[in-house]
Amino acid sequence: MIELHQVTRTYRLGSEEIRALDGVDLAVEDGEFVSVVGPSGSGKSTLLHVIGGLDTPTNGQVVVDGQDLGQANDRELALYRNQRIGFVFQTFNLQPTYTAVENVALPLVFGRVPPRERRERAEAALQAVGLGSRLAHKPSQMSGGERQRVAIARALVADPAYILADEPTGNLDTATSREIVTLLDRLHRERGLTVLLVTHDTEMAALADRQIGLRDGQLVV
Repeated sequence: MIELHQVTRTYRLGSEEIRALDGVDLAVEDGEFVSVVGPSGSGKSTLLHVIGGLDTPTNGQVVVDGQDLGQANDRELALYRNQRIGFVFQTFNLQPTYTAVENVALPLVFGRVPPRERRERAEAALQAVGLGSRLAHKPSQMSGGERQRVAIARALVADPAYILADEPTGNLDTATSREIVTLLDRLHRERGLTVLLVTHDTEMAALADRQIGLRDGQLVV
């Protein structure tokens, strides 16, 4: 379970203080598919970053499965990100010289999984997203939708409990966007994954089980 208690995140831009998150209280149950919708600058990505252990709140608590991320040291946060969280980003973040299977296997390299097992798990993850025939293809040989599927397979390969998807359809057309969100929905149902989808697209947000809104760093109904 993900719990945020009065989470605030502020940044300084010269003499100005920017409040990206402003006293956010949120609970996400295990197995939920939740979309976070709001305009640019509303705090959506910051919310995912503090949940994913990529950023630290200025005030408040982020608790995941009973672990207070604010009390975790660097090693504990690295393990948390590698083993329990799968990240999917708008820009895919794939290595251009690596094949699909090599890109998907990368988190397992950092987790010190043996090479043969890395290959097997990466192939299985690509099969799960419908790319079993594209194992040896590099990103330049794939469409945008296929590249995002590779990124989703990479997020799955370490068997995480949580998928955090930050504008994963931002670079895709409407039809491909729906395919990607439908894929996330299928994976969450088949595997019991908890999925948080950040989007500014209300049509994509509506495909989730529950929607929450953010505006000026605050939750809105």
